[in-house]
Amino acid sequence: MAQQAYMTETDNGGPGPERRGTRIRRLFERLAAGWRGDRRIWRRGLFTALVALLLAAVMAAHSHIPNAVGNLGSLTETFLPWLGLFVPVLLAVALLRRSATALIAVLVPAIVWLNLFGGLLTDKAGAGGDLTVATHNVNAGNADPAGTARSVAASGADVLALEELKASAVATYEDALAPTYKYHAVVGTVGLWSKYPMSDVDAVDIRLGWKRAMRATVTTPEGPVAVYVAHLPSVRVKLEAGFTARQRDKSADALGEAIADEQLEKKILLGDLNGTMNDRALNAITSQMRSTQGAVGDGFGFSWPASFPMARIDQILVTGVEPETSWTLPATGSDHLPVAARVKVDTSAP
Repeated sequence: MAQQAYMTETDNGGPGPERRGTRIRRLFERLAAGWRGDRRIWRRGLFTALVALLLAAVMAAHSHIPNAVGNLGSLTETFLPWLGLFVPVLLAVALLRRSATALIAVLVPAIVWLNLFGGLLTDKAGAGGDLTVATHNVNAGNADPAGTARSVAASGADVLALEELKASAVATYEDALAPTYKYHAVVGTVGLWSKYPMSDVDAVDIRLGWKRAMRATVTTPEGPVAVYVAHLPSVRVKLEAGFTARQRDKSADALGEAIADEQLEKKILLGDLNGTMNDRALNAITSQMRSTQGAVGDGFGFSWPASFPMARIDQILVTGVEPETSWTLPATGSDHLPVAARVKVDTSAP
């Protein structure tokens, strides 16, 4: 009886579900009525359509935007994923303008964005792996280096890279990490901590004049791995000069050459590269290595700035080993988020 009462006692005397369906149909019918018979729906919104097509062109042809003036191409590529935010804005304008032309045009940048970044929206993490690595720009002005060290050590990383180590804080990091990591080395402002033996530690010349990159052989239970740690020069956005990144670009080329000359087959690069995987300036590196976040991460994995991450400039790149999962770690006292990944060194294992 209760079910019968629900099905019959409605405002229009009909069943409840049917009434709700009727309301939805009427809503769409009213919306469509405003468009039917309107001969201007194809002529309105031409400017909105033009903006949508321009947006699609920028995203699709970003590699052709020249860097000659203010490194505009690299600047666009750094924040390329955020251009997708313009799509819902343009969609709303097209609907308000009741423009069929604009609506169709907005589909173009939406499709381009999904083609570029749609794969990052799914969780591709695996459950395997035999080595966990992490990297963190700890920030020279970090007010709590000991707390930062304990936080990243708690991630369970077998190999940990730190960048922007202030000379006066190195001892603090060493003391805080000593209970977790038996082996470590610091070269200039970068350091590497490992649960496994390290050898052949040396600075990598990235043409800066001071030491901000290093290389070491880490002997894991599955075999030796060449681990590189790097902190490429910072970039700046200036009104008079645009996106200034000349020194960063030179250092990226030098680091790419060093990695290409590496004798070991299995290589991992950890560090703050001050650039995203879309930035063509890092091609010397990215053309020969895979991003763990791009391959097996969940989402974009933005790492900077920590207060409102907008770009992933802290990278874990690999070759010769198989990435399994990649993620960002909780914020510390730094302006960067730590990032971590689990990889499979023994690629012959199932």
